[in-house]
Amino acid sequence: MLLQPVLIFELLLAGIGAGLLSGLLGIGGAMVLVPVLTFVLGRAGIPAEYTVKMAVATSLASIMFTSASSVRAHHRRGAVRWDIARVLAPGIIVGSLVGAQVAVALPAKALGILFAIFITFSATQMLLDRKPSAARTIPGPLGTFGVGIVIGLLSALVGAGGAFVSVPFMTWCNVKIHEAVATSAALGFPIALAGTAGYAWAGRHLAHAPAASLGYVFLPGLVIISLASMTLAPLGARIAHGMEIRPLKRIFAVVLYCISAYFLLR
Repeated sequence: MLLQPVLIFELLLAGIGAGLLSGLLGIGGAMVLVPVLTFVLGRAGIPAEYTVKMAVATSLASIMFTSASSVRAHHRRGAVRWDIARVLAPGIIVGSLVGAQVAVALPAKALGILFAIFITFSATQMLLDRKPSAARTIPGPLGTFGVGIVIGLLSALVGAGGAFVSVPFMTWCNVKIHEAVATSAALGFPIALAGTAGYAWAGRHLAHAPAASLGYVFLPGLVIISLASMTLAPLGARIAHGMEIRPLKRIFAVVLYCISAYFLLR
């Protein structure tokens, strides 16, 4: 598959959109990247049974770079709870590795339906703007390891950084919201690293894959999207501090419902 100017432009737009929305609304890029990449890769001639899986894998791989950029800023403010990250990370790595293998084994339609459910859930949370109530403390090592497995598994299945599970979990366990968000950013790197490795390994003998791919990871898309999203995320964060975000979240939630319907109807 040749990297045509139109394809480069589409990938740049996807990265710009993911970066801006990440900084502006505090959401993960998967909600933007997976639908766009599924459409773009399908038009570029990738077999239909690979498009969703490659979109998820490439989205997950891009999180390695965006999370590294984000966590540096959070760490400078002392917001990252490294004590929590250390106990969640082992389970997350196991869950992400397993999740990638499960995703590859699933039929493309099933994975598309799973992603539709994920963005419907995320859109509903955004629309209602609910803040989970603090109820208890972080569980013991075994319980935290189990939670990490669930976070990693779900993140690898939908190509997300895990914030849609880890932030509610931490705030439910009486972690301050800004610390939960910062710690979730730190956890995004092991999720993305393990998940990307899993998708690369699972697709090592993939037939009819683009030449510039590592298993299910579309490398040109990864490079272009990561550069664009890392550049635009700080701008989105600056804009967020100067405007009322709640109406924008509601509008974007409606867009997500439409994307979910598109995946289900396909």
